[in-house]
Amino acid sequence: QVQLVESGGGLVQAGGSLTLSCTASGRTISNYAMGWFRQAPGKERVLLGATSKSGGNTVYADSAKGRFTISRDNAKNTFYLQMNNLKPEDTAVYYCGADPILQTLVVVTTSKDRDLELWGQGTLVTVSS
Repeated sequence: QVQLVESGGGLVQAGGSLTLSCTASGRTISNYAMGWFRQAPGKERVLLGATSKSGGNTVYADSAKGRFTISRDNAKNTFYLQMNNLKPEDTAVYYCGADPILQTLVVVTTSKDRDLELWGQGTLVTVSS
């Protein structure tokens, strides 16, 4: 069974940093474009950023530019989200997702007829003020 498992979430003070990891089991992530998403309480899931299979093409949502960095280590079958200067409004459940097509990751949260091939179960990040 293929799984994506996020880790690294927790409680952090405003201004702090966290690195989330997404590890795949049962399948190699080098076959997938990967993305990070988050869902704040009472809000819809939104894209933070996504990267191509090789990591050579990465796109970020405006909300993530400058503070968040996406990277991947295909040899370790792991995908990362580095978050700096965290703010209370970054409090959310963070999800990783995977799909063979990068564009699907970019549009999935705004499209009613698209879904990703794989989703993780999410990890909670809480930023205290």
